[in-house]
Amino acid sequence: MKNALILSGGGARAAYQVGVLKAVADILPEGACNPFPIICGTSAGAINAVTLAAHEGCFRDAVAELEGIWRDLDPGNVYRYGWREVLRGLTRVLGSLGNQGVGLTRPIALLDNSPLRELINRKVHFERIDRAIARGDIHAVSVTAMGYTSGQSVAFFQGRPELQGWRRHRRIGRPALLNADHLMASSAIPTLFPTTRIEYEYFGDGALRQLSPISPALHLGADRVFVVGVSGNRAPKPRGGPRTRHSPSIAQIVGHMLNSAFVDTLEGDIEHLERINELVRLIPEELRDAEGIRLKPVDNLIIWPSEEVDKIAGRKIRYLPRSLRAFLRRTGATASGGGAMAASYLLFAQPFIDEMINLGYRDTMWEAETISSFFSVR
Repeated sequence: MKNALILSGGGARAAYQVGVLKAVADILPEGACNPFPIICGTSAGAINAVTLAAHEGCFRDAVAELEGIWRDLDPGNVYRYGWREVLRGLTRVLGSLGNQGVGLTRPIALLDNSPLRELINRKVHFERIDRAIARGDIHAVSVTAMGYTSGQSVAFFQGRPELQGWRRHRRIGRPALLNADHLMASSAIPTLFPTTRIEYEYFGDGALRQLSPISPALHLGADRVFVVGVSGNRAPKPRGGPRTRHSPSIAQIVGHMLNSAFVDTLEGDIEHLERINELVRLIPEELRDAEGIRLKPVDNLIIWPSEEVDKIAGRKIRYLPRSLRAFLRRTGATASGGGAMAASYLLFAQPFIDEMINLGYRDTMWEAETISSFFSVR
């Protein structure tokens, strides 16, 4: 049985995944090997995925290394936020309007995320992935990005030699030697971070047009999937919904657009998987074998934030750099303006990261018995 780990995108929200993985490492026996031979990531989740896959050692040590990266993180490690840099980004976007919306010297974006590339090059040891595959620790690792020319969701994967690429409607799998370009492309949040060229095409955030986030894991041979979401959508909501005090702000609109890419497709794909599982289980296994039906149930376990991430972000916006706070305030990205969800994607500040890691750890430990059963821990 091949377990697959699926890490979705969500900018700074991906700190939640670290808490989940830390709890899983504590639930597993000390010194346990990596329980996920297949690791699939998108956007910030792709960085977490490749960091895990490229670690040499036990699973707990790999998670500890990943946690150390996040615990040392601040906005300056991800993007440049000085007044000059923020104004330069705005000027670049406005200047592109005189050039058919195309950047004059580089891809247009509001923020310069070159510090993120520097961090990836320092912390992620891509050369170790092939060694992990050769040892049998990893079957495959994939990073999903979206091609702006083709409009396709591309899962770049590095894995066992027998693995073949695939092609479906608007989504393909392509073998590759993963490097920093793939991670920069997968995490290029639209308009915020610049696109990255890979071979003949510019790629952006993998959550865009990723209609089936679980699909790469299944194509790579997964029998079971462990999914970590970054949405608080399944947290209990008060009856009647929130009170509407004004029309939606720009940040509120953008936040929902980002959620539709980063969150909604994963939730929809999980519901689709659960329905397929129910239908397949209605067909006796011997009948499936006799009729040549290749479908089989895919066991899954999903961990979601038990609290509303937007509310957590609303309490932590004050920890963003002053220049960015000023820009976000003008667009309504505040708790009172209803746009905190947009700010949450950029909240690479320790108070927010710490709370998200702790929330992920707590949510997972509540499911310790279920997780132990999932991994057949006795």
